[in-house]
Amino acid sequence: MEPHFYSTTDKDKKARYEEFLTQYAGLIENERDETSVMANTAAALREAFGFFWVGFYRVTSAEELALGPFQGDVACYRIRKGRGVCGTAWAEGRTLVVADVDAFPGHIACSSLSRSEIVVPIIYNKEIKGVLDIDSDQPADFDDTDREGLENIMRLMAETLYS
Repeated sequence: MEPHFYSTTDKDKKARYEEFLTQYAGLIENERDETSVMANTAAALREAFGFFWVGFYRVTSAEELALGPFQGDVACYRIRKGRGVCGTAWAEGRTLVVADVDAFPGHIACSSLSRSEIVVPIIYNKEIKGVLDIDSDQPADFDDTDREGLENIMRLMAETLYS
């Protein structure tokens, strides 16, 4: 039976990420197809945490990210390196937590409803394969607990897919 990712609001956020990571490890174990894993990851994260928009942008050239599997409203197809939150996280090789997307220089507004965002690079052997992008329709919706939890999830995903 496939795991079902329940949102447990009675637990604190850190505990919810820890529980998610355990269930997620079983979901992706032995799966090597990047599209399949990214698709189920986006669905599981949205189901478990109720994110407004969650998806992936994959590195397709030295200068461009291309839209990958996602859950939510339609999105931008391509993002240049260093542009917007996704392109900047890729260029800098680090997670970006943006409390107010309208205040982020060069923000790319794929949806006017997005208010805050977190972008986590997918890194394997010091190479960035893509980014996880999560948007919220609420301002300042992400914090260090989200950063740490999502970085752990992306680390596990990268190890499973690319090792």
